[in-house]
Amino acid sequence: MSEKKYFSYIRVSTVRQGQSGTSLIEQCSAIQRYSQKYNLKICHEFEEQETAAKLGRPVFLEMIKELKKGKSNGVIIHKIDRSARNLKDWAELGELIDKGIEVHFANENLDLYSRGGRLSADIQAVVASDYIRNLREEVKKGFYGRLKQGFYPMPAPIGYLDKGAGEAKEIDALKAPLVKKVFEFYATGSYGLRSLTEKMRKLRLKTKQGADITINSISTILHNPFYTGIIQLKASGEMYQGKHLPIISKKLFEKVQDVLNGKMTSQANKKTLEDVFLFRKLATCDLCKYRLIGERQKGYLYYRCHTRECQQKTIREELIDRSFQELLQSIQFTSKETTEAEKWFRHRHQKMESHIGQAKKALNLQLEQTQSRLSKLTDALVDGIIEQELFIQKKNSLVMAEQELKSKLTNLEGNKTEALQKTEKFLELINSAYLSYKEANFEKKRHLVKTVTSNFFIRGKTVSIKPHLPFELLINRTGVWDGGPQRNRPRTFQMLFTELLSYFCG
Repeated sequence: MSEKKYFSYIRVSTVRQGQSGTSLIEQCSAIQRYSQKYNLKICHEFEEQETAAKLGRPVFLEMIKELKKGKSNGVIIHKIDRSARNLKDWAELGELIDKGIEVHFANENLDLYSRGGRLSADIQAVVASDYIRNLREEVKKGFYGRLKQGFYPMPAPIGYLDKGAGEAKEIDALKAPLVKKVFEFYATGSYGLRSLTEKMRKLRLKTKQGADITINSISTILHNPFYTGIIQLKASGEMYQGKHLPIISKKLFEKVQDVLNGKMTSQANKKTLEDVFLFRKLATCDLCKYRLIGERQKGYLYYRCHTRECQQKTIREELIDRSFQELLQSIQFTSKETTEAEKWFRHRHQKMESHIGQAKKALNLQLEQTQSRLSKLTDALVDGIIEQELFIQKKNSLVMAEQELKSKLTNLEGNKTEALQKTEKFLELINSAYLSYKEANFEKKRHLVKTVTSNFFIRGKTVSIKPHLPFELLINRTGVWDGGPQRNRPRTFQMLFTELLSYFCG
């Protein structure tokens, strides 16, 4: 008669338990003692690192399959709760027992072939199943409890650091600026996912494990609202207001989503030769009113009219450029004007302080109303007044509104500081516009040209420049101080400074 052979099966609930080895050693030792005591030979050991609460454990199912094929006379398991913490798996073992396949539990003295022993084992299996069901509910309550408190009970995404249970994720000072660039670069529409990945690799953005960033990682970052301060569950789409600090604004995130969804046309690889012409689409023929076309001839840049019957000849870009520089020199403030501007700025800052105070009160009131609606919405779900799907939809909308209001409150002080910085630079910008233009690169020069002017009219070699309204006022401001009515001066300069600040500082 051939010697009987048995499988052994051990299971740990997590990979961490398997790596630490404590539970595995205890189970192996108990099974070894049991097999020696009853002279059972183990021919193969099955080890699983998966919770029994989930159906479809691959190692367990493989072992059942092998037992059904007759590859072994039976199996030795540490305890019932190691084999089955869901009733489907216990039913699988019950079928094996009914077929005469031996099932031994090393730590429990049960006669599975007697009615009393089988009943006792069934009860233990039911208790184990109920235990895991209760455990699942407790874990779920803890998980959602953290979310409602604004804490993300999962590993921090790239750009944030884990600070432990019950703590908000902390911004990673090294990676967060790079993550922000990921959004800023993609929002321009000039990058695809592949080219952006290459760009960020050059900037040394790494995964949390220290590996090179991948396209999938970049895509995950771009789709994750966590960076705006919102926690969103992938499975349900449900949103929660996070306690962590945002890395990007809601506006930037929405712009990126528009690019991802094809609502904004990508500008990648669309740069052409016409981009080298500084006054492209700005120089107009004063005779036929058509735009002049830029051309390169013998190393020089020209603009000429393409209308056949027009008598306008070509004009060198240097001539148009010289006329624009003369205009920039004419807008510089005198010392008297600088003093008047400083007085106006101080008055403007006082009004800004009052406006910010009123805005804060209004935003805080809206925030209280939104939070109250969120509370009532939760009550409506608990009372069964609305369905889960509608609850999630309305809740997400309110969470986004709450986040936007908080962002506005935060930005009020930031906007105030930014406005102060901009106004401090205002005089410098006006008085240094000429020098700044001469030293600027092509993109900055063109930006300044478009900021100051609306059109250049060319007739022969004469250049007539049409400035935007505030700069036109500034160019023609001499009459305000020399011979203009005294009573009109403050009002004229208030309008002038307001218009200029709007153009220069946005």
